[in-house]
Amino acid sequence: MQSDSDQDLILRVAKGDRLAFRALYARHNVRVFRFILRFIKDEGTAEDLIGEVFLDVWRQADRFEGRSSVSTWILGMARFKALSKLRRPREEALDEEQAGAIADEADTPEVVAQKVDKAQAIRRCIDQLSPEHREIVDLVYYQEKSISEVAEIVGIPENTVKTRMFYARKKLQELMQSAGVDRGWP
Repeated sequence: MQSDSDQDLILRVAKGDRLAFRALYARHNVRVFRFILRFIKDEGTAEDLIGEVFLDVWRQADRFEGRSSVSTWILGMARFKALSKLRRPREEALDEEQAGAIADEADTPEVVAQKVDKAQAIRRCIDQLSPEHREIVDLVYYQEKSISEVAEIVGIPENTVKTRMFYARKKLQELMQSAGVDRGWP
């Protein structure tokens, strides 16, 4: 099943193949969860939304037209669900703490602490970007999407993605310099 392409799996899911759906879920659930978590910043809500996203994948697999990659299609649905959730009135305040970074076992506790501090500083800098710039940075750097895939997910022209990326990088560099964050890991 691992050798099947996403395209093959989605075609099989459209025909009601539960095993293909499980394989597609296993392949994409972590990436989609992290993507949603960056919007929502609440693990419980992100877990609920990932369930909704993959329920839609199951129900709408026959509507997949193949104009983009399957992962782009799924992230587009995830983005829509996350934005819809953010627009709804909040039932309770969102938890401001991010999930802790997983430490490399080979690193010493001091190096781990430095990396965590630096990652938090970078995240704070990214959080200071406008929502439009933050979204582009997330899709390009964390979700590893191409400019054309980002344009499709966000629903804007490719040139707008490039422009936003340029200004997001410029602003992020300024924020990191003012926060005293250098570019390399300790």
